[in-house]
Amino acid sequence: MTDTTLTPARLWKHMTLDQRTRAARAFWADPDATDDQVQAAFLIAQQKKFRPKTVIGLDVDRKAKHLATLGSMPEQIAARALIVYHLAEQRPMMGAFLDALGIAHENGLIREDAGTPDPAKMAAAAAAIGREYPAHDVALYLNTLLWQDPAAWGPLQGVPEVISAAPPGR
Repeated sequence: MTDTTLTPARLWKHMTLDQRTRAARAFWADPDATDDQVQAAFLIAQQKKFRPKTVIGLDVDRKAKHLATLGSMPEQIAARALIVYHLAEQRPMMGAFLDALGIAHENGLIREDAGTPDPAKMAAAAAAIGREYPAHDVALYLNTLLWQDPAAWGPLQGVPEVISAAPPGR
């Protein structure tokens, strides 16, 4: 039986090259990701047959290109890349989704006092952002929510916007 558990590494594999490149650029620009960046530099060096020092010395665009073309990614690095990608690139979509759910947020980040999402509103909220944003971006965001908190976002599993570009087995 094939394991179909949703993980950051599986989401990374199913991102478009453009999404991975933008996520990698956000990853390398994140000042709080130093440890993960060093790990990523060693991974790139190993897979591309470079010296780690060479990778570390590359400009952000070249490091992003190399990271984006890696097919497999350690969970921790993929998780960091997914999170910083959404924070750097997808805040308007995140905010629109939370608005459609009626969840209090600040620029796409759920406020601590916001409460839990209403499962009855999730399909409509997903459809609302599905009409406004590219399907692959919507599916990635909704699948990222499912990976981060399956208990809260579980009702999203059956919505067409998640299934349309979800990893196989979902």
